[in-house]
Amino acid sequence: MPTKKPFLKAYLTPEEYAQVADLAARAGLSKSELTRRCCLGREIPSRVDQRAVLALLKANADLGRLGGLLKQRLAETPGEAELRPLLSSIETAKRELATGMKEVIRQLLTRDKI
Repeated sequence: MPTKKPFLKAYLTPEEYAQVADLAARAGLSKSELTRRCCLGREIPSRVDQRAVLALLKANADLGRLGGLLKQRLAETPGEAELRPLLSSIETAKRELATGMKEVIRQLLTRDKI
């Protein structure tokens, strides 16, 4: 059944069409929804940004688990001093990662909208 909604028509070169299709795929939107959001000045999400944040969260969780295992090992065998510097470096990396995650999220939330 045909729709009665108004629509816009635009002519694109094959390169422009490919670019629009690529942008829509990267944002997880249809070409129509991408065009609508661009024309109306609405935010266009980026799956790349979402994947980057998820990768940072996973790395942070992995560091936390590794640190927990090392702490458990040290509690069982307190004489193994060679593990303490490793635990310290894991905790430092975890703090740096958390700082980086906060900065990435801040930039994502404050960047200019299209």
